Amino acid sequence: MANLHGKLEAEVELKSPADKFFKFWRSETHKMPTVTSKNIQGTNLHEGDWDQHGAIKTWNYTVDGKSGVLKEKVEFDDDNMSVTLHGIEGHLYDEYKVYKPVCKVVPKEHGSVAKLSIEYEKYKESDPNPDKYMAVFIEMAKDIDAHVSSP
Repeated sequence: MANLHGKLEAEVELKSPADKFFKFWRSETHKMPTVTSKNIQGTNLHEGDWDQHGAIKTWNYTVDGKSGVLKEKVEFDDDNMSVTLHGIEGHLYDEYKVYKPVCKVVPKEHGSVAKLSIEYEKYKESDPNPDKYMAVFIEMAKDIDAHVSSP
């Protein structure tokens, strides 16, 4: 029996302090289309407030030149500076039963590190791993870092 569950992980070195980078994810995701417009073209709030644990948002994104939509429920862990997006529905559910990106920010003496992961479950072994989504997640982290670290 094939293992259809997986987890991709990446680390992105950040110039910005951990608290500033986390604050963007925590309360400023409505700015995402401006900060990383190549990847995110729109964000809409469906339930709750932008900075509220459990809020439901829709993201309009582009991956490999194709537009898609992801509806997610956000979970914040303020003590660990971690944000988890629990995917609910969207185009990527054509290939994945489970899609859960996580961004955890770790402070360093100078700057910080974004530890990115995507937990997933494929429908069948031949479905691709979500590498293209991780590439976008990494680009987003770099774009956010450039935005929050600029004076």
